[in-house]
Amino acid sequence: MRAILYYNENKVDQNEARLILASGFAGEAEKLDRQQKLKRFSHLLRLKPNVKTNAVHITLNFHSSEKLGDDKLQQISMEYMERIGFGEQPFLVYRHFDAAHTHMHIVSTNITSQGQRIDLHNIGAEKSEVARRAIEKEFELVRAESKEELLAPKIKKAELKKVKHGHLPTKRAISNVLTAVNRDYKFTSLAEYNAVLGCFNVIAIRGEPDSAMFERKGLMYSVIGGKGQPVGVPIKASTFYIKPTLRNLENRFAQHNEKRKAYKPDLKERIDKLFTSYRSVTRKRFIKDAEKQGIAVLFRQNESGQVFGVTYVDHKQKCVFNGSDLGKDYSAKAMMERLASQTKPAGILQPILRAAKRIGPIENNLSSSPSTTQPRLLEDLLAPTLQDTSGGKPKRKKKKKKQQQVSI
Repeated sequence: MRAILYYNENKVDQNEARLILASGFAGEAEKLDRQQKLKRFSHLLRLKPNVKTNAVHITLNFHSSEKLGDDKLQQISMEYMERIGFGEQPFLVYRHFDAAHTHMHIVSTNITSQGQRIDLHNIGAEKSEVARRAIEKEFELVRAESKEELLAPKIKKAELKKVKHGHLPTKRAISNVLTAVNRDYKFTSLAEYNAVLGCFNVIAIRGEPDSAMFERKGLMYSVIGGKGQPVGVPIKASTFYIKPTLRNLENRFAQHNEKRKAYKPDLKERIDKLFTSYRSVTRKRFIKDAEKQGIAVLFRQNESGQVFGVTYVDHKQKCVFNGSDLGKDYSAKAMMERLASQTKPAGILQPILRAAKRIGPIENNLSSSPSTTQPRLLEDLLAPTLQDTSGGKPKRKKKKKKQQQVSI
């Protein structure tokens, strides 16, 4: 279990959440309305109006393997608040469903009914950590081993699937993808980041270049619908638990650039190996075959259909490369040339000629009966090219000459 305390007046977002406990409030939690909640807190705040920090927001987080019921969460929250000195304070406990792991938010105030202020200085280290360890032992919870484990809750590989709009709460579905992608994949730009997210029907939106959101480096996330366009209401990056904001992402771009270098040779080798297996291939088939090898090949094209870029998402090594970064031979121009060279008609004829050589000399006898035992593969395939081209007039039947052996 992990506990994080925020000392501000931010309101808990009640979307995709449920109030499971209202301690110190008159009436049952499910029957309290917004005004009743605010009135209870406002009464205490007026007793000490000169205090700037008068609200406390706490989150209690549990390991992704723990499936805890509401009754257990109620017991844990009450025990925790008692141990940090807030047992007598009114507080609300919300269970949230916007992440892959179980967690709850607790809202309270540090102004007592006597008009005194509860000191919050160093409460995290002196009281919260002590309470956390005791509760983990008492309720037999998974111990919080590190900060990284909290920020990147574990998601099983099988759980990372394409988001389908309406199948899960939007924020929860997007959060599952963001957590796994930010934890596992190495990317060096927002475009590469979006290339990975797009594989799971999620997109990061910066807004128009002249917009206020763009200038302030804002970022929002949305689900991609069946037509490839964002659907539903976009969600701010700062509201997600792992805080996948643009500034946080930019701090990781340079680090990822170094980490992904070791995986270039393997990806290039797997791409080259696909081409060696082809005699003829279309772009559609190449993309499909690459996908079987764990590589998403994303060609970018303009409105007229002209390809101007390509990005490779290596799901096996969890790396993303723009074509030119992978190498000149893997740029969009080079790849289109390689694909074009695999679709020339001459490329189809060569295997036939090679097969003919293996067959050896055959008898040039076009009038032989179908029951002949001579090999007829080459004769059948090339017969159209042996017809007369002189205006379609039939040739006069010549006298049968002595048969000759023709080698090809």
